[in-house]
Amino acid sequence: MKKTKKQYKHPILRSIFRFIIIIGIIALLLLTTVNIWMIASTSDRIMSDGEFSFSDADCIIILGAGVRDDGSPSHMLEDRLLTGIDLYDKGYSDTVLMSGDHGRVEYDEVNTMKAFAIDDGVPVDRIFMDHAGFSTYDSIYRAREIFGADKVIIVTQKYHLYRALAIADSLGVEAIGVPADLRQYYGQSMREVREVAARVKDFFYIIFKPEPVYLGDEISLEGSGEVTNG
Repeated sequence: MKKTKKQYKHPILRSIFRFIIIIGIIALLLLTTVNIWMIASTSDRIMSDGEFSFSDADCIIILGAGVRDDGSPSHMLEDRLLTGIDLYDKGYSDTVLMSGDHGRVEYDEVNTMKAFAIDDGVPVDRIFMDHAGFSTYDSIYRAREIFGADKVIIVTQKYHLYRALAIADSLGVEAIGVPADLRQYYGQSMREVREVAARVKDFFYIIFKPEPVYLGDEISLEGSGEVTNG
């Protein structure tokens, strides 16, 4: 007796379904393993002011975040700036590196960050801007490669610090992270969810170490930050 098309179809569908299940299990294991490793391997270097001695850091890296249409920093970015400037004022480093997205004329994180710091009393020549900090990986890579930073303090919110510190480790940058969680942030639950996936993405960056979107000429942090104006 000949088998019908319908009889042939069921084994194929079962195989496809099994394949999807296996891929899903592998993806879930990867997601879980990478996140556990990244958090566990960096947690001991996330510290608040007064919990560490790191006075000879090459710079304080303040990672960029959203800027409003009127050019003012979002609450999240404002808190990063307040935290980083406080560390500068307390002498943890005499240099601040603002690293953010300035890939379009109409959107500029780094000049917003610099203006905020100047208004808060940081000398203009001690503020350096990385206009091509389009991602956390790019920011840390360029801090080392362009600005020659080997020992840094990274400032951002705690959920983001695990990934930033893991990237720094992979690139041979000695780093500690200072959390800038000064308030509750709208939409934070979604950020936490996206961060789980972002850690897996940057896990592969850590392995393969691609160059960032842009590199460029070296800039010495021993000079004036005004060379980064633009």
